[in-house]
Amino acid sequence: MNCRSILVVALLMIWGGTSSHGETTKIVLVAGKPSHPPRMHEFNAGVQLLAKCLEGVPDVEPHFVLNGWPEDESIFKDADAVVFFMDGGKRHEIVQENGRRLTVVDEWAKQGVGLGFMHFGVEVVADQAGDQFKRWIGGHYENMHSCNPIWEPSFQTFPKHPITRGVKPFQIKDEWYFNMRFVADVSGNEPATIDGLNFTPILVAAPSDAVRNGPYVYPKGPYPHIQASKGRAEAMMWAVERPDSGRGYGFTGGHFHDNWGNENFRKVVLNGLLWIAQAEVPASGVQSSVSQQQLDANLDPKRRR
Repeated sequence: MNCRSILVVALLMIWGGTSSHGETTKIVLVAGKPSHPPRMHEFNAGVQLLAKCLEGVPDVEPHFVLNGWPEDESIFKDADAVVFFMDGGKRHEIVQENGRRLTVVDEWAKQGVGLGFMHFGVEVVADQAGDQFKRWIGGHYENMHSCNPIWEPSFQTFPKHPITRGVKPFQIKDEWYFNMRFVADVSGNEPATIDGLNFTPILVAAPSDAVRNGPYVYPKGPYPHIQASKGRAEAMMWAVERPDSGRGYGFTGGHFHDNWGNENFRKVVLNGLLWIAQAEVPASGVQSSVSQQQLDANLDPKRRR
């Protein structure tokens, strides 16, 4: 056994594995470091807001971590689900430390811990963590394969799934990524079962030709392969049930902080948090309200560009 394996085993012993600890469901929301102008990529404020919304759910114990991977990893002890809302790509928090964190998260997955990744956090460099993301949540954003336009999809129909309970049709402007690199290269707009992984698209809408043509946020585009799929619906939130008995989801929205003020945008994510933690999602979904004061709270100090 090498040094990394010994360390991972030791940490898992400290954490105590998954939630055989009792009836309380523990969800840990991990925020990334500040980035982007004010009210965009407000990861720290976002996880605190979501945790506050979960406080009224019976038998659910929400926790949050600010400014990246925690120094004290005991926060993960007995977690039923861990969700990452942060910058991604080669700077992604989970690919640091020469792969140690990837190994740790992979061990969680093997034990059935639910995993969620939101907005930029769904992007990884394929050679670094692409295989892991396909196993954990069914796919990821891949640079120059996926695209990231700011647009306003209309979500009108939803699959029958616990994550969609109580969610009504809504339309909202965000940096909605699409054309993700899904497992087995499925398009992602239809349910699929691949090697024991059950994949369900949750938020699906068809971009207009103008959205497909770009320009995208970065790189500018247009990408011919994105244009070639005009008319196709795209998944912008999806959920998986893994062969290890765990669950996962990817959610590509979350660029604009004020979108958490939209009840249905917020509800589909809150429902997803409960579902991946294997807690019961209420028949009408998670009920919550958010005031302007709450949206303005805990924002990172940023300078306008």
